[in-house]
Amino acid sequence: MRKAGILNRHLAGALAELGHGDGVLVCDAGMPVPVGPRVVDLAFRAGVPAFAEVLDGLLAELVVEGATAAAEVREANAACAALLDGLFPALELVPHERLKELSAGARLIVRTGEARPYANVLLRCGVFF
Repeated sequence: MRKAGILNRHLAGALAELGHGDGVLVCDAGMPVPVGPRVVDLAFRAGVPAFAEVLDGLLAELVVEGATAAAEVREANAACAALLDGLFPALELVPHERLKELSAGARLIVRTGEARPYANVLLRCGVFF
């Protein structure tokens, strides 16, 4: 058994399969989940686990070369917008409908219990060397 890092075996295994350029959507409980990508659903109750907490854990494990979020986050969820801006200085913003389209091409979707709007980000995996 692991003693640190991501303990969820489904999530840890899915992360180990990712490669350079793969997409990982970290999303709130309300984001439509497309058919196709592997899904690890961590949602337990409204707000648990929180988007920020899951994103923090994922960023400790992944190399990320880019991130995309819905432009609507700026007005609808200032706390999430500030978090994303702080983590990703080159954050790309697209309309929410476009983010939903892009999520269909993700290799992995991690659903959180987040219950605040537009707490979603599509990460593009980088390479450590």
